[in-house]
Amino acid sequence: MIRHGGNRAAAGAELGVPPTTLAYRMRAAELKGIRATKGVKDPNDPAQLRQRIKQLEIELRAFERQSGQQQVIKNIIGDLARGCETLTPPAWMINTGTRQGSPGVPTLFLSDLHWGETVYPSQINGVNEYSVRVARERLATAVNSAIYLLSIISPKMEYPGIVVPLGGDMISGNIYDELTATNELNSMPSVLDLYGVLVGVVTTMADKFGHVFLPCASGNHGRDTRKIWNKDRHATSFDWLLYRFLAKRFDGDKRVTFFIPDGPDAYYKVYNHAYLLTHGDSFRGGDGVIGVMGPIIRGDHKKRSRNSQIDMDYDTMLLGHFHQYVHHGRFIINGSLKGYDEYAYSNNFSFEPPQQALWLTHPKHGITYRMPVYVDHKREPKKTDWVSVPK
Repeated sequence: MIRHGGNRAAAGAELGVPPTTLAYRMRAAELKGIRATKGVKDPNDPAQLRQRIKQLEIELRAFERQSGQQQVIKNIIGDLARGCETLTPPAWMINTGTRQGSPGVPTLFLSDLHWGETVYPSQINGVNEYSVRVARERLATAVNSAIYLLSIISPKMEYPGIVVPLGGDMISGNIYDELTATNELNSMPSVLDLYGVLVGVVTTMADKFGHVFLPCASGNHGRDTRKIWNKDRHATSFDWLLYRFLAKRFDGDKRVTFFIPDGPDAYYKVYNHAYLLTHGDSFRGGDGVIGVMGPIIRGDHKKRSRNSQIDMDYDTMLLGHFHQYVHHGRFIINGSLKGYDEYAYSNNFSFEPPQQALWLTHPKHGITYRMPVYVDHKREPKKTDWVSVPK
């Protein structure tokens, strides 16, 4: 167009395209702010080439600064020599030569703690309450109850170690106005408070079981962006920051191993049983009849198809997010520490007590024992005979 003085017919003839096609392309260019009489330069002009090189150099320096900042962050809050974002499975997780009579490796799934959130009993007919104090009590109950249940299965506690997946939504966050207005703690104080509690949890597990493996996935509540980012999801998540603080705290403790991938999924194996840990916020849909099962089954199918193409097939998917404990043959949905809240009550969701998932992985049989760990003992059971017939 420049060469032909703005004559569209002449420009189209040189390009070998009809005038209508050229007109369409000109409109597309105008939508981007480019006009034939303004702002369009000869692409072969040396001055234009030098300007383009300068612009690319600026973009490269910006990228290098961003990359360098992420490296600095990782060096500060997590020793890169340990490679937390690259899985190196501990020998006790893959060695099938366990002692005879050992039931396998236990897993206590911790997710959806929503630390810092408040649930008001008066707004949900008194069926639940939640605060930082209640959260501390429930997390302690989850740990102590899991240890007690595992001691029933193996009184001598013949376990090579324990897996403790951290599945995201560890803090409440400020992603909605109502949370910003009603949270007991803001995001960063929640991270600091929960960090201290989890240090005690990991230490207790290491002392009791000898070894602890913690695969980690970030949730959607701990983000500091308006919407979940697909790029740099980990670097915009307070969950990821919490995991990195914990990894740094236990750096040098050979009993404790963290796996903190940069992506949304953590893939690992216990013996020959492959797990894929994800938070579950990418699964959307469902209705009042099928509930969460529809989107989760579809999502599981898609993930299995994707992973089979990259030679990372898995046996069981682990997820939280939905606050409903379901132990399916192909996936395990975790409950929540928070329990029933105003959102569930207003949307007429089924009541579920606060609970976390516990199971065992056997070297030959895969998942064997499976049980929920109830973390709230305030609901007194009705007094009945040990066996009775309703009248």
